[in-house]
Amino acid sequence: MSEIHKLADLEPVPITPLYHPTSQLPQPWSVERSSQRNRMILTDLTVDIPESHRVPKDAPELKPKARWKTLEFKIYYAVAFVIIPTMAWVPISLSRDSNPNYKLFEHRLSPGWIPYRKVDNSDAQYRGFRNNFWLLTGLASVYLLIKYLWTRLGRSTPPDNTYLFRFKLVCSIIFLFGLHGTSLFKILAILSVNYAIASICGGRKAGPLLTWVFNAAVLFANDRFNGYRFGEILPFLEVLDEFQGAYARWHIVFNITMLRLVSFNMDYYWACTRPTSQEPKGRLTSHAERMASHPLYIYSFPTYLSYIMYPPLYLAGPIMTFNDYVWQHRRPTPVSGRSAGLYLVRLLASVVTMELILHFMYVVAIKDAKAWAGATPGEISLIGFWNLIILLIPWRFFRLWALADGIEAPENMVRCMANNYSTLGFWRSWHRSYNLWIIRYIYVPLGGAKRVLLNTLLVFTFVALWHDLTFKLLAWGWLVSLFVVPEVLATYLLPSSKYGSKAWYRHVCATGGILNILMMMGANLVGFVVGTDGVGFFTRELFGTPQGLAFLAAACAILFVGVQLMFEYREEEKRKGIYRRC
Repeated sequence: MSEIHKLADLEPVPITPLYHPTSQLPQPWSVERSSQRNRMILTDLTVDIPESHRVPKDAPELKPKARWKTLEFKIYYAVAFVIIPTMAWVPISLSRDSNPNYKLFEHRLSPGWIPYRKVDNSDAQYRGFRNNFWLLTGLASVYLLIKYLWTRLGRSTPPDNTYLFRFKLVCSIIFLFGLHGTSLFKILAILSVNYAIASICGGRKAGPLLTWVFNAAVLFANDRFNGYRFGEILPFLEVLDEFQGAYARWHIVFNITMLRLVSFNMDYYWACTRPTSQEPKGRLTSHAERMASHPLYIYSFPTYLSYIMYPPLYLAGPIMTFNDYVWQHRRPTPVSGRSAGLYLVRLLASVVTMELILHFMYVVAIKDAKAWAGATPGEISLIGFWNLIILLIPWRFFRLWALADGIEAPENMVRCMANNYSTLGFWRSWHRSYNLWIIRYIYVPLGGAKRVLLNTLLVFTFVALWHDLTFKLLAWGWLVSLFVVPEVLATYLLPSSKYGSKAWYRHVCATGGILNILMMMGANLVGFVVGTDGVGFFTRELFGTPQGLAFLAAACAILFVGVQLMFEYREEEKRKGIYRRC
């Protein structure tokens, strides 16, 4: 069996969401792609990915009539017209200086560029990106300009882009030296040991085991020793600690690097154990097609370093597998200027929106200062909701940089965070490149769908520890694993293939969607917002007071409306030949 056929199993938890809208099966050549149209339509609001135009084998032939103009949905529009502005107004009102808790978080605010407004720049991850936005933009521009001049000065036209490995390796070393200073030597030492494990073990089963043990040990050691100092290793090397670069905390971003180390070693191991795999023919347009193994000589140390330290994706991803990275050099697929331009517009719109949020909603400062005394359960919920949208912009910035360099990295957020009713679907669209990595290197090797619940628990335990070695994130991982169970059971007991044509089915599924959303909100409040202590306060306020119970009832009704709109949006996608598993 070829590598491509084996990759058919590499899909996120192979269970369809409880609600699976029906639509007609279009012919592959009749699929309407947004990149081929001049007129924007509703479904263009979601980022387009190549895999979304693959028609699944079980797609129903019936094409249901759109519900957008029905009385039912006109009622939903009226509810949304009131609720969505309210969701924005509540955190804005909590951020005003008239809030009794304002003094508790005011010190976390910074002067803003909007007149008479301060800015909430207190989120550590986003602050690092925001404060260096123009520097990163300039760096990306210089990189692309040098690459353009370097390729134009070439005397001959090469058959592929593998000659760029050397250029990217040189740029990577310069980039990392400026970023991390002499800590570059620590990184190169770790990378060299990891490569030695792969090259020495080859196709032996000890290779994957040693790879995981070594990289797990490095993550724990990085956290325990705070990235190490040369002077603590050998006193006479203390002089090397004087130049730490623009970002001394190299060990913080090494979590992303660790994923690439595992990717290379595992891809090399599979290349050694599957030597008879045939290379795919023609142009490779999807990431699944670019998972096929390469000849062993491709897995060289310079190519390995070029992949691990690739500047556009080094700091925050998106995460690419080694095989995918190399295929995009061996069989380059040009990125159209129009698609890159539209992605730039999407990024700029996100940046402007985020700036408005940071200047008018001080939710991160409120969360960090725990300044929610006297807040209602609804207000605490919205503080948590607006805290979870920070990571979108850095992901898209670095993906755009890679697109401009001719590399199509996976889109990390296919759907808006708020456009999810399925627990399984949410994890297929949120940090999607990480999800694909987990499926390929953890979930499937552990047995995949044969042990769904056990493997899900193991996966989210790893995800929690990978993010941070804290109890609240471990609790988050276990909660997420637990909250997958109701959807798995409901999908088994009420399959769409049997009950999808029933009039009541859509509404029962919407009720299940409400439960999924509430559970996901609770888990994320524990892991990323208020922690285990704060969620205890929130739970007491929600279930222990009449006001909390009233809010819960109202929230369920509002979420019912939202889930129905999500259902119809996905049906609209299918009418346009778009099939997403999230």
